[in-house]
Amino acid sequence: MNCHDALLVQAYLDDELDAAQSLEVARHVETCERCGTYYRRLEATRGAMSHPQLRYQAPAYLRASILPAAPRANAASRHRLPAWGLALAASFIALAAIGGFGLLRGTGTRQDAVVAEAISGHMRSMQLNHLIDVVSTDQHTVKPWFDGKLDFSPEVTDLVAEGFPLAGGRMDVLQGRSVAALVYRHRLHVVNLYQWPASGSTEPAATAADGYNAVSWTEGGMAYIAVSNVAPDTLDAFVAAFRGRNSLRNESKR
Repeated sequence: MNCHDALLVQAYLDDELDAAQSLEVARHVETCERCGTYYRRLEATRGAMSHPQLRYQAPAYLRASILPAAPRANAASRHRLPAWGLALAASFIALAAIGGFGLLRGTGTRQDAVVAEAISGHMRSMQLNHLIDVVSTDQHTVKPWFDGKLDFSPEVTDLVAEGFPLAGGRMDVLQGRSVAALVYRHRLHVVNLYQWPASGSTEPAATAADGYNAVSWTEGGMAYIAVSNVAPDTLDAFVAAFRGRNSLRNESKR
């Protein structure tokens, strides 16, 4: 992390980062005087804003004039859920909104949860200005950047001829595991390709949520999830191009 990423400090204070990013920011603010000062100022401001003197309590006469005009609850509405019921309902809503994608689709499998988290990661990378750690269109620059940062070597392929030029890569976390995220461009769109070691082989499976499309598959000892807001057929073309290039490369090594 460098001071160019100082906007992450506020997201860190608000507990909006994943575990890997939180650890990175925490280490940075401890060693960087500028960002450390910025963090302490934000923390002091938040504390000051929660001071009791900043709260205003409406006078009794205002409350007395409003309550008689408020609609009365009917008998049915007075049958409220018990506390545990409210907690259960809140938990279900939170899962549906944040990460319960598999439940909404009716499968509830672990793969659905991973894909949902990948989509959230894609959205977060776009919103928090943390899209790329290593900026390069050269696969021979991006691939070595991951050395020593991961316990595997990601497959990095430049697809500029197919209309998906490589833009760079970054570290990310899915299901508590560090993964590689390769960043590709397609016109004004971004494609995030997550990958990590996995056994077995599965054919590409398409998923859509919140205006984003995702394709997940497993082959060659690696699991992949491609996420973007491009059209489904365009994302399918990206996946086909990536798999085709990798297949040719693996055949040439034999």
